[in-house]
Amino acid sequence: MNEMSTATSEDIANLDAIVSSLQAVEKTLQGVLAARDGLLAVANRLAMSIAEQGDGIEDSDLALRTVAAELATALRVSDRTVQRRMVAAEVMVERFPQVWHAQGAGLITAGHARVIVDAGAHIDDGDARAAYAARVLEFAQHESPSRVRVIAERIAQQYQSRTLDERHEDARAHRGVWVIDGPDAMSELHVYGPSVLIHGAQDRLTQMAKAIAERGEDEPTQADDPRTLAQRRFDLAMDLLLTGAPAGHDTADRLLGSISAHVAVTVPVTTLMGADGPAAELSGRAPMDLASAQALAGAASGRDRVLTHPVNGGVLCVDRYRPPESLRRRLRSRDERCRFPGCGMPARDSDLDHTRDAAFGGETSEDNLAALCRRHHVLKHQTPWHVVQHGDGLLEWTSPTGRTYVDRPPPPNTVTFIEPPF
Repeated sequence: MNEMSTATSEDIANLDAIVSSLQAVEKTLQGVLAARDGLLAVANRLAMSIAEQGDGIEDSDLALRTVAAELATALRVSDRTVQRRMVAAEVMVERFPQVWHAQGAGLITAGHARVIVDAGAHIDDGDARAAYAARVLEFAQHESPSRVRVIAERIAQQYQSRTLDERHEDARAHRGVWVIDGPDAMSELHVYGPSVLIHGAQDRLTQMAKAIAERGEDEPTQADDPRTLAQRRFDLAMDLLLTGAPAGHDTADRLLGSISAHVAVTVPVTTLMGADGPAAELSGRAPMDLASAQALAGAASGRDRVLTHPVNGGVLCVDRYRPPESLRRRLRSRDERCRFPGCGMPARDSDLDHTRDAAFGGETSEDNLAALCRRHHVLKHQTPWHVVQHGDGLLEWTSPTGRTYVDRPPPPNTVTFIEPPF
C-alpha cells in the first residue's frame, strides 16, 4: 500500500505550502547568486583596468591574483577559487547578459546558467550568442540542467563559427588530472581530456575487470573474489598508474619508467604502534587508514622524526637517520601547506620563502622562513600584498586595502600527554 494514500488533506496542504515556500526561497537565492556574479564581474573589470596601466599580460595576471586574494581572504576561501569565479562571472555578465538576468529573476538556476554558458562559449558573434541564448532559455525554464545541456549543445552547433575539430583542439589544451580529498581517508582522482581516450581507458579497465571475474570461474584462487566490477576497475587503474611503465613517452634509457610514486605521511608513533590516538595523515592533505600507514612506514628506506611538545604539540625539532636539510624538513613539518591564508598547496610542493628578503638582511632561519606555493610567492614579491612574522610560525598578511589576516601553522598530527591550559 502506498503510504501517501493515507495522507490527510491537511498533510497535502502542508506539503503544498512547503513546495511553494521552497520555490520562493530558491527564486530569492538565485537572485542573490546572480548579484554575487555581478560583483565578481565588476571586480574582474577593476583588475583588468588596473592591469591596463601596467606592461602586458604578466601585469594582467598579477592584478587578477591581487584582487582575487583580497576578496578571498575577506571571504575565507581559496583565491584560486575566487579568481575562477571572477572570470566565469565576467563571461556570463558580458557575453550572456540574458542568461544572467534570467537567473537574477529566478527563472533559471545557477546550474542552468552554467550549462548554457559552457555550451555557447565558442559562439563569437554577439547577435548569434543572443539568438542562441534566447532559444535555450525558453527551453531551460521548464527542464533540469542535465536535460538542458543536450539541447544547448545541439542548438549551439547551429551558431558556431568554428568547426568541432577546431574547438576540440582548443579544449585539449585544458586536459589535466587533479585530486579532490573526501571524508573517511578517501579521495577522488579526476581526469579531464579527449572523450575518445577517456572512454577507451574506461573500456579497457572494464574488459580487464571482467576477464578477472571470468578467470575466477576456472581458478579456485580467484573464484571467491568478493570485489564488484567497479572495485576491480579501480584496483586495476591504480596498479597501472602506480607500477606501469609510460611506454608512449619514455626515453631510450627508460628514465620515466624508473620514477616511482611518493607521498609524505605523518603518524604519531603511538598510533603507529596500534594505540588509540590521532589518525595518520597524508601530510597537509587528508587522513589515512592505519594499515596503509604501517605498510608505508615498514617499507620506507628513511623517515623524518618530528619531536613535538607534550602540551601544546609545537614542533621542537626534526632529525633524520640519514640527514641533512634539517631546517628545510623542520619548516615543512611545521607549515605542512602554503602559508598564504586559505591555500592548501602542500609544503613539499612549495618554495621556502624569506619573509624578510635575504637581500635586505633577512636571516635564513626558522623565524624568517615559511612555505609559499609559487603562486603566492610571486604574489608576495610582485604585488602590494606583504607579510611579517611574529614568532612561533605566526604570519600576518596585509592586503592592498590594508586589511590584515593572521595565518597560523596547522596543529601537528601528534599526541599530547597533558591537557593544554585552554
